[in-house]
Amino acid sequence: MDNEQPHQELVKCVVVGDTAVGKTRLICARACNKQVSLAQLLATHVPTVWAIDQYRIYKDVLERSWEVVDSVNVSLRLWDTFGDHEKDRRFAYGRSDVVLLCFSVNNPVSLRNCRLMWFPEIRRFCPSTPVLLVGCKNDLRYMYRDEAYLSYFRDRSPFVRATRKSDLVMPDEARDVARELGLYYYETSVLTYYGVNEVFENAIRAALIARRQQRFWMTNLKKVQRPLLQAPFKPPPPMKPEVLVVAGSYAEHMHQLYLDRAHTDVVLVVGSVGFPAHRFVLAACSRAFYRLLAADLMARSTSDSSMVSSLGDFADETECLVRAEQKTCKRRASCQALPSARELDHPAFHCIRNVQPEGQTVVTLSKLVTPGAMHQCLQFAYTGTVDRSALNLQETREAAEFLELPQLLILLTKHPFVGPDHPDETYENFLKRRLQDICLDQGLFADVIFELDDGACAAHKAMLTARCDVMKAMFSGDFRESQAKVIEFPGVREYTFHKLLCFLYTDEIPAVSAVRCVNLLELANRLCLPRLVNLVERRVIEDLECLQPSEAIEQCLRLLEPVKLHNGHQLADWCMNHLCVNYNKLCRMSPRSLRLLHPDNQAYLVEHRWPPVWYLKDYDYYQKCLAERDKELKPTIKTTSGCLCFSRKSESDPALSSSQL
Repeated sequence: MDNEQPHQELVKCVVVGDTAVGKTRLICARACNKQVSLAQLLATHVPTVWAIDQYRIYKDVLERSWEVVDSVNVSLRLWDTFGDHEKDRRFAYGRSDVVLLCFSVNNPVSLRNCRLMWFPEIRRFCPSTPVLLVGCKNDLRYMYRDEAYLSYFRDRSPFVRATRKSDLVMPDEARDVARELGLYYYETSVLTYYGVNEVFENAIRAALIARRQQRFWMTNLKKVQRPLLQAPFKPPPPMKPEVLVVAGSYAEHMHQLYLDRAHTDVVLVVGSVGFPAHRFVLAACSRAFYRLLAADLMARSTSDSSMVSSLGDFADETECLVRAEQKTCKRRASCQALPSARELDHPAFHCIRNVQPEGQTVVTLSKLVTPGAMHQCLQFAYTGTVDRSALNLQETREAAEFLELPQLLILLTKHPFVGPDHPDETYENFLKRRLQDICLDQGLFADVIFELDDGACAAHKAMLTARCDVMKAMFSGDFRESQAKVIEFPGVREYTFHKLLCFLYTDEIPAVSAVRCVNLLELANRLCLPRLVNLVERRVIEDLECLQPSEAIEQCLRLLEPVKLHNGHQLADWCMNHLCVNYNKLCRMSPRSLRLLHPDNQAYLVEHRWPPVWYLKDYDYYQKCLAERDKELKPTIKTTSGCLCFSRKSESDPALSSSQL
């Protein structure tokens, strides 16, 4: 024992226990201040012994051994030992001041060996040396459920298995053994660093108290306390499940809508070429088309017959100059020119007419827009991209100016060769906002109406078929809904259907109330929209996090089982996690509702409740011990019938007072 300093108490601490219980890790955590990761702890165990000569070789190890405990300068020297039972450890036990008897929390056999093998050996070589019972790997009481911990064992040999709950030693079991052997009990974890410094500080206290009894004349040891109580380890609450949302396919759906041209309601005539399109898409992407088509819609709604509407100047966006000329004539057999209409006061548009009974709107464009430029503008309107293989930059830029497509102008100025695989995200967000305004808020250009339980909602068949396969089958098959203008949708309320339309048109949904989410989940599951299910789950969780704690618990209890029926598994997991974390409040608030849950759910809540039962028992025991120790430390006032001067002197004299204590 070299490198000792004057006025410093040297304490030799011997660490014993079975192989692989964590003795060396515990010593390294204290002597070398090593932070250990989970991967290092789970690595294959190689029996090692921490060399005592490191105090002589490494100065930093020696300096970390110096400590002040209860105003006493101490140099702690740690002695590691082999865990083999047949090894001879008498040299390590020699002149030891304190012994740490270690076992592993996930190995009940190691605790049994502490009582049957290790403690008798210690008493044979160290009959009067203080001993502390130490439970290592305390973190495994909650880590055995951790996904990172479990995934490590899935990749290893089947002969190596993870810790199970049945393997764990609970604090009360270890404390019973410590009480039987007459030892103090502590727990440690080198992963969380819980109890590492605490166990060695109390080992020093036990050694100094034993030394004070042998050397009662040493005044520097009078202030040393007996080993302190260890506050129980409270495991961290389980992590809240992360809600994963399926990647959106909005751009692909819009591109497919552009290619299929299903349920088109407008034809753009450029020269001798006709381009079928959808009015709601054109109105969303172009202000010029919005003014033109909105004015035409207004004229058709105020007209008494299905004849041609002649539209005037559209320069002023806020005023639609509509003139309806009603004439009686026979319906033509084709889309040829009907009785002449007044030309439009717009450089890009020549005239507009409606063809009945097909309900198509025909817009004839002026010669300022070429067919090639119109093709590029239409592709950009639907997909946010241009066809670079046939791009005429000058013609496309002029057409974009006439048709008022500012996003296309920006794209052609900055990135003139953007391909179909690189859609413009800025334009996609712009298109979603415009569709929200025109189709959902204003309800323009709809071609189908859904009759709901408490109202009606207008929509566009083209968008529904592009975004939902179930809707596509309904509108394109031999079902009667394919030709109907009004469709009954029983069992769905307007609130729920509006959220569905928000998703179909914008690929997102607004805030969803937890009280009204089950019907929306049911509808999303019925229409086979997994992304919508995930978005609803995320929105509901956001709403639950904003509620009062008691209200959130009630809503989680109400949603737990119904959402599972509609594939809302992530929301169910979140609700289960929230109920587990607040299990004590749940038992006080709604014991009857708790008993109405499915037995499997009740069993899961009991198994995964937080804090766990073993912690609550340990905490109650800790509070009881604290109360008893405080009661012992309180001065007892004795009423004696002696002279008052002696009693006052004894109360005022600190030396006598401390001797009484």
